[in-house]
Amino acid sequence: MNEELLCYLEDFISEERRDRFISVLKERTKFITVAIEDVYQMHNTSAVIRSCESFGIQEAHLIEGRFGKRLDKNIAMGAQQWVDVHRYDSCTEALEQLRALGYQIVATTPHDDGTLLSKFNFDSKIALFFGTEKEGLSDEVLASADSFLKIPMVGFTESLNISVSAAIILQDLTTKLKQTNLPWELKEKEITEKRLDWTKKSIKSIEEILIRYYRTK
Repeated sequence: MNEELLCYLEDFISEERRDRFISVLKERTKFITVAIEDVYQMHNTSAVIRSCESFGIQEAHLIEGRFGKRLDKNIAMGAQQWVDVHRYDSCTEALEQLRALGYQIVATTPHDDGTLLSKFNFDSKIALFFGTEKEGLSDEVLASADSFLKIPMVGFTESLNISVSAAIILQDLTTKLKQTNLPWELKEKEITEKRLDWTKKSIKSIEEILIRYYRTK
């Protein structure tokens, strides 16, 4: 049914846009995902979502128990349309959900017990956790983590801005991932679902078009 509807709706977008969706989705992955815990500065969360979109991360998880919703559409510059954003009221809820989906929990931290990014390897799905600006990750995440990851630094500064850290780590790990034989690509069903979702978002009068479509069925 989704494929039939997709075929119908793609007549309302340009061939170039359809081909762009297909090429972008070929590079998308859920093998790596990102979780952002209680970040205060709205622009930081939004910038991380932009990095997820830029490096092909299809899903992001926002824990918003302390400061409420932290995603600014203007700063994200539309990236939130192409990344699936999941929201949680607590860290516990996010950890349980990610565990259930088969993710290993990776805590990003500047401290000495972390594996350097250049030496970090993985062979199963990972969820990268980034913490709030001053305090970093909560004790709950640190206690639940399967591994710890840090960016090598040689200056006096102890840590980087969260959005900068996320961009550096995602660029490195997605490059490594695509050089492996791990099953990082989206499944065909997932690609079809996202093509349909993105096509709907690209059509201004989508509600009217859908009504006409379903009337013929």
